[in-house]
Amino acid sequence: MNTRPALFLPLLLAISAGLAQAGKAAGGTTASLATPTAQAWMHTDVGAAWSQGYKGQGITVKLVDDFSSTSTYSGNLGDGSANKRHGEWTLKEASMIAPSATFKTHDLSNTSSVGLSRGLNVLNASYGSYGPAGLNASTLVFTPRDSSIIGYASSGSAVVSKAAGNDGVPIGSAGTMGVDYLNVALRGTASAIYVGALSNNGSTIAPANLASYSNTAGTDTVVQNRFLVVGVEAGQTGLYGTSFAAPVVSGYAAIVGSKFTRATATQISNQLLNTARQDTISNYSATLHGRGEASLSRALAPLSIK
Repeated sequence: MNTRPALFLPLLLAISAGLAQAGKAAGGTTASLATPTAQAWMHTDVGAAWSQGYKGQGITVKLVDDFSSTSTYSGNLGDGSANKRHGEWTLKEASMIAPSATFKTHDLSNTSSVGLSRGLNVLNASYGSYGPAGLNASTLVFTPRDSSIIGYASSGSAVVSKAAGNDGVPIGSAGTMGVDYLNVALRGTASAIYVGALSNNGSTIAPANLASYSNTAGTDTVVQNRFLVVGVEAGQTGLYGTSFAAPVVSGYAAIVGSKFTRATATQISNQLLNTARQDTISNYSATLHGRGEASLSRALAPLSIK
């Protein structure tokens, strides 16, 4: 089975932009940003959450991604242009949304189990594990890395924010690289969220459209119930793909966890799913958009969650 970042390569390689150094190499920990700055690509809910004191403090976000290869991509998250590895981008993006969280990395070249830290953990998986159509996911032998992620999602031990993929097909269907069987294996798990991409952040005044590349929830209601979409402002950042939708939800999960400090990973993921909006999406459809656009403000609204 081949593993690759869930990344829309042609568009990324065609656009130049940048990033300041995101953190340490694989397996390292990166410090929180000292002075967070709201960026134009962020939803306005992010700055509002910061003003209430919720910035991801006390939460560990681990990104399973490429931090060691020679492949780099161009983009700009608002603090300068550069070429960086895929994982450096996803790390930077999530850390800019939840600046007080602790961030750790697990390189894709490391196929050993992904470790968890004490407290609430959020795992960001902006990659897919691909194979030919027609395989039975229940009989496949995943790497210890992927098996641990599936296990954490099944047991509710960590929020798993999984990039939906960039073939414009329903979750579980074959795209250009075949079927993403990591997506298939996460179906029905307690704390996984599939994350698709809107072309921009939506609002009731200007509803957003699904990005042309984004995979969709499809007709499977089990998948629909675990599927969210968020805006990927590629025109501003130069970064395309559901790879850059998943870190937004990872950041949101950390922020929500920093308010509801006793909540479990399953409660945090369900809170994000249950408070999603449909009125900010043009021609909303559960088969395309799942539960709808993640709404950080709605997720933070109650005094407590169950």
